[in-house]
Formats: sequence, C-alpha cells, structure tokens
Amino acid sequence: MRGRKRIKRYIDADHSQVCFKPCGIRRIELESVELLEDEMEALRLSDFEGLYQQECADKMGISRTTFSRIVEKAHKKIADALLNAKAIEIKIEDKK
Repeated sequence: MRGRKRIKRYIDADHSQVCFKPCGIRRIELESVELLEDEMEALRLSDFEGLYQQECADKMGISRTTFSRIVEKAHKKIADALLNAKAIEIKIEDKK
C-alpha cells in the first residue's frame, strides 16, 4: 500500500541546471545527496525569500505541515552534504 496520492506542488523557479560539489574533489569520486525539486523550492521560499511557512505553503499549494516536513528534509540533506563533503543534485520530476 502506497498511502495517499501526492498533491501536485507549484514550483515557481527552474532548478534543472543546479548542482553543487565540494572544491578540489572530482565529481566522479563523490557521493551525492539528491534534493527533490519541491525541497529546493521550499528552501528558496523560506530561506532565500524569507517567507513564513504558511506563506510558503500557500505559494506551493500544500498544507503548512507538509511544507514543514519538506523543508526539514531539505535542511537535513544539505547539512549531510556540507558536513560529509557530498555533492548536491536537484532531481526534477517528470512532467506528465
């Protein structure tokens, strides 16, 4: 059983050409952390734009609690990448 159907999230920015890696280490030698597109958008809205969680959730078309879970996962992945010298890749979902 897979749970509830995933609600479509509104993503206002193109994150398709974004990836980061530590300096001085070849990409092929690195582990990577995969940041989902909605996690990247959540970071953009909350951390870069400085919006409150409810405003971010409204812009993405999701509940505040769902937004909170998304941004928490994103922060954990970013911390893992920074602390463990991993690359960060943005995963873009197929638009069907």
